[in-house]
Amino acid sequence: MINYDKISKLLQGNYNMKLNNIIYQRGLDIIFSLLAIIIFLPILITLSIILSIISKDRIIYKQKRVGINGNLFDIYKFTTMLENSEKIGTGIITLKNDSRVFPFGKFLRKTKFNELPQLFNILKGDMSIIGPRPMPEEHFIRYSSIAQKNLKQIKPGLSGLGSIIFRNEDEILSKVKNNKINFYNSYISPYKGEIEIWYVKNRNLSLYFILICLTIKVVLFPKYKIDYQKKFQNIPVPPRELEVALI
Repeated sequence: MINYDKISKLLQGNYNMKLNNIIYQRGLDIIFSLLAIIIFLPILITLSIILSIISKDRIIYKQKRVGINGNLFDIYKFTTMLENSEKIGTGIITLKNDSRVFPFGKFLRKTKFNELPQLFNILKGDMSIIGPRPMPEEHFIRYSSIAQKNLKQIKPGLSGLGSIIFRNEDEILSKVKNNKINFYNSYISPYKGEIEIWYVKNRNLSLYFILICLTIKVVLFPKYKIDYQKKFQNIPVPPRELEVALI
């Protein structure tokens, strides 16, 4: 005989645990983003001054991205590319040695300093420290309906499992001999969707801290190799075509 009271208590317990995780993560996001802003303030000011000189006062680049519940928000980045670059060449896909990226922008991208303004997105509540990377709507709608439904459940992140795996996306695409945009749409984008679905279903505070530590490690040591299949249980296996490019 089915014990409905037991099932109800179990479901209520799982709901409360998820709710507590959300509350704790938001608190940690506020603390960590504030600390990071204080620590990186001299760098933020210095980069702003340099960009104001070399990019005609185009210091911050803003773009609409899909957030929690499918709501759009403005993501902040330091400017690294020519104005209206998303309408030129490969659009919102950036390739290695992309001519649209100006010289100082290459330095910002390589060091990931271009992402620092997103600390203010986190403080505002648009984003979390860890989560799926926020995408432009035109990329988001290319994901499967299942992936879109899962991604809308949580806030996007400054970093996350997908961000770490594809931290050198331009390097991955540089290994592709055929049409790079077709390869991105056929293999990279669908696999990213699977990775993000896995994260949404497995997220907890332990994974939150693990991914923060991994993010710091790969930023400080870009060549650091991670065996994702061993480190993360039941993580989706990439298609053979993409697995070759990820090596």
